[in-house]
Amino acid sequence: MEQQVFGGEHHSGRPARPLWEAMKRGFLGRCPHCGEGKLFRAFVKTVDRCDNCGEDISHHRADDLPAYLDIVVVGHIVLGGFMAVEMATVWPMWLHLAVWVPLTILLSLILLQPIKGAVVGLQWALYMHGFGGEAEHLEPQPEA
Repeated sequence: MEQQVFGGEHHSGRPARPLWEAMKRGFLGRCPHCGEGKLFRAFVKTVDRCDNCGEDISHHRADDLPAYLDIVVVGHIVLGGFMAVEMATVWPMWLHLAVWVPLTILLSLILLQPIKGAVVGLQWALYMHGFGGEAEHLEPQPEA
């Protein structure tokens, strides 16, 4: 089976990496490079290096994007469910709270790690900060 890649060659002349495969591997908690090694050493703390292929993962910069995406996904699921229930039935407020609050918390926790893994996979595939294999070049600052 042929892997899809994002373009044929990266703009910097480096070979293209398989975007969707890397994101899928990250979503499943695996190294975006080999798909074998673990991506996380704790709940949302990535490993420094893949224990299988040695890929350096310590320099990823997922920052707050996974949390924002988690909020968007969970918000759409919970709000859609709430609106569907509200249109079909009449629940008392205590029942809404008993269902939607725990569901929101549970879904947020369940989806945070896979979403962060997919973001790390995206960064790796696109040679974003820390995944290019070379030092970051900073422009010289003018002297005051």
